[in-house]
Amino acid sequence: MPDFAGGLQGEMSGDSGLGEMMRGDMAKSFTVLGIESSCDDTAAGLVRGGVGAAVLLSNCVSSQYELHGDFGGVVPELAARAHVEKLDLITQEALDTACVGLADIDAIAATAGPGLIGGVLSGLTFAKGLALATGKPLVAINHLAGHALTPRLTDGISYPYLMLLVSGGHCQFLIVHAHDRFERLGGTIDDAPGEAFDKIARLLSLGYPGGPALERAAKGGDAARFALPRPLLDREGCDMSFSGLKTAARRARDGIVEDNRIKVSDRRDLCASFQAAIVDVLIEKSRRAIDLFQHKTGASGGAFAVAGGVAANAAIGAGLRALCDDAGLQFLAPPLSLCTDNGAMIAYAGLEMFAHGTQHDLRVSARPRWPLDQTAAAMLGSGKKGAKA
Repeated sequence: MPDFAGGLQGEMSGDSGLGEMMRGDMAKSFTVLGIESSCDDTAAGLVRGGVGAAVLLSNCVSSQYELHGDFGGVVPELAARAHVEKLDLITQEALDTACVGLADIDAIAATAGPGLIGGVLSGLTFAKGLALATGKPLVAINHLAGHALTPRLTDGISYPYLMLLVSGGHCQFLIVHAHDRFERLGGTIDDAPGEAFDKIARLLSLGYPGGPALERAAKGGDAARFALPRPLLDREGCDMSFSGLKTAARRARDGIVEDNRIKVSDRRDLCASFQAAIVDVLIEKSRRAIDLFQHKTGASGGAFAVAGGVAANAAIGAGLRALCDDAGLQFLAPPLSLCTDNGAMIAYAGLEMFAHGTQHDLRVSARPRWPLDQTAAAMLGSGKKGAKA
């Protein structure tokens, strides 16, 4: 059991009989409400079913793109305030869409970390209030586990499988052994690809969110024009780095600025070159992760799933699909609505945990950092709040 700041240990429900009953009947159907507020999306969703065989009932999201657009990135305090304003509305919308009342649900799942602490606190506190008012069990969810278990919701795949979790704040390869056991094979030692996309998009005045804007701008561009680096490809393993690539792109931008302006064609070429560099790194590192996965699990095939907002990038998706075809792996990419932050993935992760007898009381704490693989060495350092990743 991971040790929350504030302590998850000792916070399990004292009703051991309930846990034994659930473990003895894994095929039982549950209806779970999921609440997500770790960054700039206020989301709620409901799923119903059993482990590995659930049905999506609703998935409602209120995005804050307009709120943060003028800043070129998420402002944490503004995001937290917006969550407080929207959580009750989006939850009611999810319940109405699913034609379900609070009395009909079996458990309430909520993101407890990692993420922007103000946003995490907003959603988790709201979920605690619902749990207290309705008497429903509360399940605290690792946001990353929500992404990692999404292929179980969408495709019902079996454990183990290989996951590339690639988003605005995270990038790592994981073997998903079970709903609560994740083995990290590698990840970024600095910026995540989504963060790099956003920063270069801001540098080029492309708007927010940066990833989709940069992808649009890259269409028709000459990806070979700028000789941008492919960091860490000369090193063994699956670790990645995108900070140096971001710096190189900034220097390339400085070289094409004339009278404080950039030609449309130059911007298009730089975006295409930057995107191609990220694709090349992710594909090569994915190739190595596949080899490690098959070696560790003894599988000649298996499934390779990708999740997180950056998974919506068409160039990255096409490259990964071709790689999996060559390696004989099933390639899975959830629909866009389930790639970005959403409540349905939190609901499904909560369903798996609840079905295995896990629930938490109201002392459970929010935490900004929460690595999925608790046994792996910290990649980005540690502090008083724990390992960053």
